[in-house]
Amino acid sequence: MPKKILITRVIPNIAYELLTEAGFEVIVWQGDEPMNQRKLIEQAKSVNALLSLGSNNLNQIFFDECAHLDVIAQFAVGYDNIDVTAATDAGIPVSNTPDVLSEATADVAFGLMIAVSRKMFYLHKTIGQGQWKKFEPLKNLGIELSGKTLGIFGMGRIGMVMAQRCQGAYKMNVIYHNRSRNEEAENLFGARYVSFEELLSESDVLSVHSVLSAETRGIFNKESFSKMKRNAIFINTSRVGFIMRRI
Repeated sequence: MPKKILITRVIPNIAYELLTEAGFEVIVWQGDEPMNQRKLIEQAKSVNALLSLGSNNLNQIFFDECAHLDVIAQFAVGYDNIDVTAATDAGIPVSNTPDVLSEATADVAFGLMIAVSRKMFYLHKTIGQGQWKKFEPLKNLGIELSGKTLGIFGMGRIGMVMAQRCQGAYKMNVIYHNRSRNEEAENLFGARYVSFEELLSESDVLSVHSVLSAETRGIFNKESFSKMKRNAIFINTSRVGFIMRRI
């Protein structure tokens, strides 16, 4: 009898084909919205493996009721939605997909940096609303990125790609704050390791590429934003949890 795997959202057909070839019976949640936890638990009780698409809350409650699972595969790089300790206690291995989105995420961060520096979103809306009538030399001036300081919060795989793009395109100076030194970034880009306070005060562009944890949750708050340059660009392509909701 084939083992069953539950996939919590619709994904490309190639995944189903590969899993079927590997001997799995594939069950896919077809709903437009993610399952709530009770529905997920009900569905998971009848399968051997789970492929989670990141938004599922796999906490102690889930593992108390689904300790029978052989494995959980996270369809994402981050896994802050999974209580890894609870999974380990239940004897369930958890996998993720590191580096699969490094280039794509860095592209998005790089594009946002350019869009903000040149007010592209704002000006596009202005044109669409019929408010742009004529060229005004002193109005809507952007920010010149060449030679500016790029601050990276979390110099991992994605942060490295972002630094490479910014230095290659704009010869930006690179500073970073990390749990530990990244000697590769220092050798490749001349990146300078700084404290969090220095990262805030020195960055012209501050891009977040860190893992969300108990230590980093809400780290960007009213106090930290007040320490940044008034015209600094802040980019977060990681997790919303880094930003304190009431700032």
